Amino acid sequence: MASFCSTAVTATLKLHEHSRKYSPSSYPTEKGQSISFQKSQRFTNLDFREALSLAGEGTEEVEQSFYSELLQQCRDEFSNSDTQIVHGHALKTGFHEDVYVMSVLLNVYAKCGNMDDARKVFDNMPRRNVVAWTMLISGYAQNSLPKQAVHVFQEMLHAGSYPSAYTLAVVLNACASSYSLKLGDQFHAYTIKYHVEFDTNVGNALCSLYSKCGRLEYALKAFRRIREKNIVSWTSAVSACGDNGAAVKGLKLFLEMISENINPNEFTLTSVLSQCCGIQSLEFGRQVRTLCVKFGCESNLHVRNSLLYLYIKNGCIGEAQKLFNGMDDVSLVTWNAMIAGHAQMMELTKDNLSAWESGSEALQYFSKLNRSGIKPDLYTFSSVLSICSRIVALEQGEQIHAQIMKAGFLSDVIVGTSLVNMYNKCGSIERASKVFLEMSTRTMILWTSLITGFSQHGMSQQALHLFEDMRLTRVKPNAVTFVGVLAACGHAGMLSQAHNYFDIMQKKYKITPVMDHYEIMVDMFVRLGRLEQALNFIKKMNCVPRESIWSIFIAGCRRHGNLELGFYAAEQLLSLKPKDTETYVLLLNMYHSAGRFEDVSRVRKMMKEENVGKLKDWSWISIKYKVYSFETNDKTHLESSRICKSLEDLLAKAKSVGYEMLESVEILDEEEGEKTSSPTIYHSEKLAITFGLENLPSSSPVRVVKSTLLCTDSHNFIKYVSTLSGREIIVRDSKRLHKFVNGKCSCGNSYGLL
Repeated sequence: MASFCSTAVTATLKLHEHSRKYSPSSYPTEKGQSISFQKSQRFTNLDFREALSLAGEGTEEVEQSFYSELLQQCRDEFSNSDTQIVHGHALKTGFHEDVYVMSVLLNVYAKCGNMDDARKVFDNMPRRNVVAWTMLISGYAQNSLPKQAVHVFQEMLHAGSYPSAYTLAVVLNACASSYSLKLGDQFHAYTIKYHVEFDTNVGNALCSLYSKCGRLEYALKAFRRIREKNIVSWTSAVSACGDNGAAVKGLKLFLEMISENINPNEFTLTSVLSQCCGIQSLEFGRQVRTLCVKFGCESNLHVRNSLLYLYIKNGCIGEAQKLFNGMDDVSLVTWNAMIAGHAQMMELTKDNLSAWESGSEALQYFSKLNRSGIKPDLYTFSSVLSICSRIVALEQGEQIHAQIMKAGFLSDVIVGTSLVNMYNKCGSIERASKVFLEMSTRTMILWTSLITGFSQHGMSQQALHLFEDMRLTRVKPNAVTFVGVLAACGHAGMLSQAHNYFDIMQKKYKITPVMDHYEIMVDMFVRLGRLEQALNFIKKMNCVPRESIWSIFIAGCRRHGNLELGFYAAEQLLSLKPKDTETYVLLLNMYHSAGRFEDVSRVRKMMKEENVGKLKDWSWISIKYKVYSFETNDKTHLESSRICKSLEDLLAKAKSVGYEMLESVEILDEEEGEKTSSPTIYHSEKLAITFGLENLPSSSPVRVVKSTLLCTDSHNFIKYVSTLSGREIIVRDSKRLHKFVNGKCSCGNSYGLL
């Protein structure tokens, strides 16, 4: 490539004298030659296979048009083997001397992806005109070999052949494919020197080049200079805006295009809809959809997929489902959009119950995809594994793992990382470790996933050892890695090590602490009862503490009996005017337990002003692919009386070995009266766990998902139940995973509890 730069700049470049007279598909092969397109009478009534069979025998005399028609069919079918048969026949009949036939043959080989034979045809041509050179350059460019394309252009100059404007457009596209801005600038200079930058093909290629290289301003200038703009020109310019993060500018350009009475095609509309999606302009997108109908593009698969993404991105799942159900032709992209869309809705929901509903819908779409006969790809598996992680769907995750192995995708780093995350979040750290060890390539994200997993499961030493292994392999950690490392220190109460890693993060790796790092450090101080140190640490933070930090501090003050600091922190928290219902429940519990009922009323009034709703406490458990959900004090379940009786029996056994029940404040609607506290016997997670203990095999862990944070009472109760039942109990609440084994929880008695 470098050698070309020095050669091409000094070469005398002249444009082919017919460069503006002919289109690329109609160049004369050589001066004075006329091409007959009259069909050979002997092959008029023969189909392709019959004609090919006779061509293979090489016994018939044919005309030039026979080869052009036969090669056209080879091109349409992308049949390299049939092309080689025609090539052999042409050699026997002497048509390898025909420049036109050989140019067509070269072009067909290139379309079939066989550039080796295309180059051989070119090298054996008796004469080479600009069409042949251009076809070879174009072939390399279209087959993702841009450097070879530029090299052939260099050969063309040395051979004394003059490029056409279209040749320059092709080689500019090759520069765009390889993101060679410096070389592209040189070709741009040629187009200016020979006054062809105004040519439509050249202008389109320049626009594409500068767009791919991140030079949107230059791309639009190239577009503006085109004298005869076609639909490709407009589409290139509109797409350039979208590709470079200027969606608003792209939509304005699209409106300008419509005002110029240029009818968009499916590529234009797909780009415009994607830009509407990017800026979440649903209303503009709906107007574009009417244009899709007007110009007959609504049924186009790419257009429909873009519409689908638009609806999903804007949270219009109902409209997306309606569009999906009306599609006759559904591609893998469409299925992936629906699965990813529901995964996105999970992240946008405010509680785990809504997230579970969206996740279940996504898993149903994945099941339908498998039944459709279309094979999932890496993107599909990655999306669906993230969904299993979020809703703790271990059984489905295990089935997907088996499907990944069968499909041969297990070695893929993205899929492997998704598997590690899934097993981590479903409480199976052993399976996560096994997947990690089986991966031949380990990225920073993969290392971080397992470090975080060990930390979340209370396996601090394993997490820190793995981090040191990561450093030995010279994989550079990021901010998320240190969240896992600091959390591991916090679980084990290793304050000095945490300070050491906190310094290493900043000094060695130049990572500025973010709120998550501060939150973990505060949590560690609080766990150790060092409340004054925690408060000093908060005051020295380089950013304003968020609600979660004050909530952790308040919970620690309650646990250690320092209500004075707790009340101070409560005022700091209230000054932030929190929107989270759980934050207010924490404050209400603190004020209520201290008998400060005026403050209870003040908090309730603030909740009303901030329009904070009632805490929706739901828990659910999956047994044999059927989901059972429970609400606090739930009496609607068919087996509610039996479940409540079993729960009361568990409660009695837990009390006999030391469990003491706590009371908590409820947030009630005004019409429900002034009740401020209630016993916590029938909390949703207790009902779900009891149901699981009765209906799951004795060797199976009990996995429950809860829509809100665990309260302190439930956390204590489940620890006793795990000992009494000898069962592993896993609860994923709105913030973290809790894995209870033999009376201990993986969270290390976290202070992120209500």
